[in-house]
Amino acid sequence: MPEAIGAYLVGSLAVAEMEIRKLRHDPTELFTRAVQPALWLLIFGQAFSRIRAIPTGNVDYQTFMTPGILAQSMMFIAIFYGLSIIWDRDQGILQKLLAMPVPRAAFVTGKALGAGVRALAQVVIILLLAVVLRLDLRWHLGRVALSMLTVVVGASFFATLSMIFAALVKTRERFMGIGQVITMPLFFASNALYPIAIMPTWLQLLATVNPLSYVVNLLRGYLLGGAMPQAGHDWLVLLGATVVIQVIAAKLYPRIVI
Repeated sequence: MPEAIGAYLVGSLAVAEMEIRKLRHDPTELFTRAVQPALWLLIFGQAFSRIRAIPTGNVDYQTFMTPGILAQSMMFIAIFYGLSIIWDRDQGILQKLLAMPVPRAAFVTGKALGAGVRALAQVVIILLLAVVLRLDLRWHLGRVALSMLTVVVGASFFATLSMIFAALVKTRERFMGIGQVITMPLFFASNALYPIAIMPTWLQLLATVNPLSYVVNLLRGYLLGGAMPQAGHDWLVLLGATVVIQVIAAKLYPRIVI
């Protein structure tokens, strides 16, 4: 058992390192993907801060929505990560990766961690923008580190979900259609832009089963400060969902090469 766990961890890190190297060769993607969250903060955030239509307590709306935009940026990157899996399969790269002497599950975990690193780069960009806008975030080193860990785990969940879609649909066109269909409902059926308390009952139910809501809860707690009585529950749900979906993806992953 220890040898199997060691092989799994080593294989996961090896695959993640390969994904990071891909990012170094094409860093422009990070900046182009940062445009949309920047627009949310600069335009939507400032406009609704003036309207004051959404109750956010003693926090101005632009600051309140910053963790939600971080979560949105992370999800948008991760949810389309399966596209690279389909591309690698079409180019014959995936078949070579599967020939490596590492457990199949390690490929799923390694690629999910690679998506987490990509999402971290977005976090840095958005936090720098928050500094420029002078948003009232809690710049405590420990809280920022926990926020980054939250983003990595959240990105791992959504990237693994994306890999499952890639294994099932197998074509780029179908995958893009599914990705576009689910991203906005996941975003708006969460607490990224508004508190769950003001939602209608049916939307509150959706928000409570939406993993993105738990990511936002943790980010909002770490970056805005204050007590976090639900942090343990949020972590349990997020980690549990990630483990379950990783197991499912590991079973489906070989199918994508057929």
